[in-house]
Amino acid sequence: MHNDHFSRHAQQVLTVAHGRDPSSDPSIARSWLRCLEDYHLDPAQTIAPTVLEHGRLLESRERLQQVLHIAGSEMNSLHQQLSGAGHAVLLTDARGVILNCVTAPSERKIFERAGLWLGADWSEACEGTNGIGTCLVERQSLTIHRDEHFRGRHTGLTCSASPVFDPHGDLLAVLDVSSAREAVSRQSQFHTMALVNLSAKMIESCYFLRHFENHWLLRFHLQAESVGLFSEGLLAFDGEGRVCAVNQSALNLLGQLRGRLLGQPVEAFFDCSLDQLLERASANATASWPLRTRDGRQLFAALRGQARRPSAFVAKPAALDRPRLPGICLGDPALQEEFSKALRVFERDVPLLIIGETGSGKEAFAKAVHQASQRADKVFVALNCAAIPESLIESELFGYRGGSFTGARKEGMQGKLQQADGGTLFLDEIGDMPLALQTRLLRVLEDRLVVPLGGEPQAVNVRIISATHRNLLARVQDGSFREDLYYRLNGLEVGLPPLRERSDKSQLLDFLLAEEAGGQSVRLEPAARQALLGFAWPGNVRQLRTVLRTLVALCDDGRVGLADLPVPMRHAPAQTVAELPLEDAERQTLLAALERQHWHMTQTAEHLGVSRNTLYRKLRKHGIARLASL
Repeated sequence: MHNDHFSRHAQQVLTVAHGRDPSSDPSIARSWLRCLEDYHLDPAQTIAPTVLEHGRLLESRERLQQVLHIAGSEMNSLHQQLSGAGHAVLLTDARGVILNCVTAPSERKIFERAGLWLGADWSEACEGTNGIGTCLVERQSLTIHRDEHFRGRHTGLTCSASPVFDPHGDLLAVLDVSSAREAVSRQSQFHTMALVNLSAKMIESCYFLRHFENHWLLRFHLQAESVGLFSEGLLAFDGEGRVCAVNQSALNLLGQLRGRLLGQPVEAFFDCSLDQLLERASANATASWPLRTRDGRQLFAALRGQARRPSAFVAKPAALDRPRLPGICLGDPALQEEFSKALRVFERDVPLLIIGETGSGKEAFAKAVHQASQRADKVFVALNCAAIPESLIESELFGYRGGSFTGARKEGMQGKLQQADGGTLFLDEIGDMPLALQTRLLRVLEDRLVVPLGGEPQAVNVRIISATHRNLLARVQDGSFREDLYYRLNGLEVGLPPLRERSDKSQLLDFLLAEEAGGQSVRLEPAARQALLGFAWPGNVRQLRTVLRTLVALCDDGRVGLADLPVPMRHAPAQTVAELPLEDAERQTLLAALERQHWHMTQTAEHLGVSRNTLYRKLRKHGIARLASL
């Protein structure tokens, strides 16, 4: 039966590739012709994909380490948005080698049987027409649906792939969603393709922003509300004002070729001096302002960096009760107390063990502790023990000496423990670490020495923060987690509440919305706000952030109404002000009064029967700011 199918498919390939079927998709026909004439592939052949040796795979992952870290959460969010079941979310390098895969554990074998292995080479030259390989050749987003694959053995797959480009316009990676379900239609992939495109652009932009963290970063768009969205132009320049890199959106907005921009003074393209531009800089770059190009077109821009001189009209901000930490909201009093205790013991080199449900913000909490500590200027290295196959995690954690195994590169590779020397190592999902590696990790914690595979002991100065959503004591009792390692890691156990139990949900909602809006003016209508606050959020903060990111991306008029929310959230039980916790109730009352008075402070104060000073104090207390006024 299989042989008959392969033979029929092979005949169809030959017919289309040689132009005897005018109804076929030209891009598929071109790809099939390449497979036959350039790669000399046989569509009926059933050989398994080529898989990289262990050392080569580690080397490939190390080269794209930052991309893998950025893409990890985006891939998990994408898998969640696709309802998970039946989908594999894949990230490959620019050669088509799979470096990471997110899928349901129960479905992993299904996709492995389809050839979607970690380390598998899915370039067009190896596997023929497919989402990953053909995306690499065409350098554009595309879907390859079932029989559109070149090889007959892949016709059970539907793949939607999008390229990820680096700041210099070179292909960096491919993000792909593959499904092995028979019921998948080509029309149903329009939604999947849109989500893959959005996620790829998010990865691309985040990589650009991090890659040029120490440069001036100009963000611009034709519309003020689009500054901070994935469609914005990004332009990095150095201290002398010379352009270092631009993304494709910037080239489109400026109407320039990359070669004509790089190395040129930024003043050559915008109608202002470098000093005038630098005066507009701010550390967060949330407020946009008009900026004209040399040919007279108006854009709106924000510049990330420290202003060269303070602007006279900017008032000194009032002192806050507690410092604002980047990337985390600590409005919940219990969470504040946990953070304070965690920071105190962390400064004494006591290991932290963070317990919390998946998506509750364990890595953000760990990073905030690191950034608030005396090691803030040192490296923070994260390793997700559940996201790396057991065969790779030992090399990732401990590294290896050159030539220690087949495929190992000559100079060897530093492990995460060595990379974190002097800083902090965050071990996420520590409960999934293989038992054999637990013994080696315990030895490192006790001796402060790392022994790379095939190498000699090396001293390391590293602080450890671990996290898990599992019950580690239960795993100790069933023998899958070492008791001595548990007590060694658990210097202080920090419990993160799930989102549904946090008393600062309203404040967190505004905090995340402001982060995702990136300077865009976005306001939640009261009914939408209440629905979001009333939803149970099984995916916790990660799910909330993903939903807000989607809402911001789809928001055209700066307002998000109830009808704009995903269907499950529209019908969440709404809470009245009386049912909210006291802090949230006061905050909701303030927001409602401000909306009624159109944010006129004097009228709002009179309406509430308080002085303007009292009103401003309460706004600062609840972190309320009018995004539209930025």
